[in-house]
This record gives sequence, C-alpha cells and structure tokens, in this order.
Amino acid sequence: MAASSLSTFSSLSRRTTSRFSTFQSQPHHTFFIPKPTQNPPFYLLLNPTKLNPITPNSTPAETTYFDNTDPEEISTYDPPERPEDFIEPPSFDDGPMESEEDIAKAYEELYGAAYSGETFLGNDIYVMDSKVKKTTGFGKAKKEKSKDGFDERVVQVRRVTKVVKGGKQLHFRAIVVVGDKKGNVGVGVGKAKEVIAAVQKSAVNARRNLITVPMTKYLTFPHRSEGDFGAARVMLRPAAPGTGVIAGGAVRIVLEMAGVENALGKQLGSNNALNNARATVVAVQKMRQFSEVAQERGIPMEELWK
Repeated sequence: MAASSLSTFSSLSRRTTSRFSTFQSQPHHTFFIPKPTQNPPFYLLLNPTKLNPITPNSTPAETTYFDNTDPEEISTYDPPERPEDFIEPPSFDDGPMESEEDIAKAYEELYGAAYSGETFLGNDIYVMDSKVKKTTGFGKAKKEKSKDGFDERVVQVRRVTKVVKGGKQLHFRAIVVVGDKKGNVGVGVGKAKEVIAAVQKSAVNARRNLITVPMTKYLTFPHRSEGDFGAARVMLRPAAPGTGVIAGGAVRIVLEMAGVENALGKQLGSNNALNNARATVVAVQKMRQFSEVAQERGIPMEELWK
C-alpha cells in the first residue's frame, strides 16, 4: 500500500511543473504587447527617461574679433573735416533774452493756465475755479461762470428720512442763502439724494425768492422790526457805525449776505435754522424807508422828526 502511494506521488510530480519555474520552460504562454500610440504610456510618465538634445548637422560658424589690431597700439582720434557751409550754433548765453510773455507761455505749458490766471495759449483759466458751473452734454464739458453777482452760503445740510411702504428713503436737505451784499438776499431750501444736488436746488430756490433789504447810508436798518415764522421769532435793531453785525445762527448769515454791516439781531423763539432765516426775511419785509413813508403821507421828510 505504501509502495503504490509513493509511485503515484512520483508520477504526479513528473507531470506537474514547479511554481518556481520560469516562463521560458513554458512555450505555450503568450504575452500582450501594447501598440505604440501618439501619447506615451503611463509607465513612461512615471519613470521619464532623459533624452539627448538634438544638435543640428551644420557646424557652428567661427567668429574672431580684433585679428588685425594690436591692443597695445595707441590710437588717435581723427575727426572728419567740417563742410564748407557749416555754421557753428550760438551758445546758450549768447542768445537773445526771453521776454516776459515767452516766460509766461513756458510756465503755462508746464503748470497750466490756472497758475497765473492769464492765458497766452488760449487755454481755460477757470479750470481750477470752484465757482464755475460745469454742465456736460453729448460727451463735451461746457463751463460757464455765474455772472449774476450773487454769492452763496450754505446754512445747514441735514439728512432726512421718508418712511414709505417698502422701507425708508434717504435724502439730504440743504438751506442756502444767496445775496449780492448790495441789499438783495434770498433764502432757499432743496432736497435731493446727494448733497451737491441738494445745494444746487436750494440755490435756485433762493434766487427765486429774492427780496430787497432797506438800508441807510450807514449800512444799517432804518428802524426796529420783528418777524415770526412758525415757532421762530427774530428781533432786528439798527446799530451805530462801527458796531458790526451782532447776531448768530441763520440771522447773521442772512444779514451778511444782504450787505448789512451794523445791526443787532436776536433769536427769541425756536432754534430751527430754516425758520429763523425765514423769520429774518419776514422782519426785513416789514421795514420801510423814510422816503416811502413821507411820500405816502404827502409831507416832506423833514417833518417826520418833528
């Protein structure tokens, strides 16, 4: 029994191959060799090989420098001869002196026309003037200087909010006083979404509401006056020459823009700037000149003081 089992094991060992045998002893095995493609295989990307640089077949040109010169030889400069019609240019100091107009033109080219306030090259001298109104249209900028002679003073700029159905609307309200300091003054108010637009609107509104302030030759009021607007109440009094404008807030701005130099003013009610400015206008409108009163009464002005 034991002999038969050994013979069977030996016969099986002859037929079966060892797992450690090489592939060369098994000619029936086949291997898959990939075809060459345009893109390199993945294993070449993991292990790149160094390629030799491609050299051109032509031989490089041999260049040599300074073959026929001696570096130790001393060379001399031989300038070319001047032509017969050559005229030597004048030196800087020998030229004519520049005039003041030429110097002004040079400064205008460097710094612009606003440097001196005059132009010699036809440029705009109001380019840096803040009082110049700029209006644009069709891509062109047109600048016009206000020639009405009225100065503008901003009394107050407030942020106001209007509550609507969808939320709140934010605007700016500006109070501006305009005047020529010759007896004409106006108070205006305007609202807009931007401060500059609000100031422009209020300035236009002030020019629409101009009044004339009666004054004597000493630039003061002819008599006392009081004015009310809303909860604001303003008292105005004439003053002697040299007193100045003794007032505060919006009252002072209105009197200064009107050209009053000697006056007393007092705010007796609310501190609201807009109401006080309008109350000042109401008080000024109540004033009358002596000549007007004498003409209405039909008497000479000398009898007014009797």
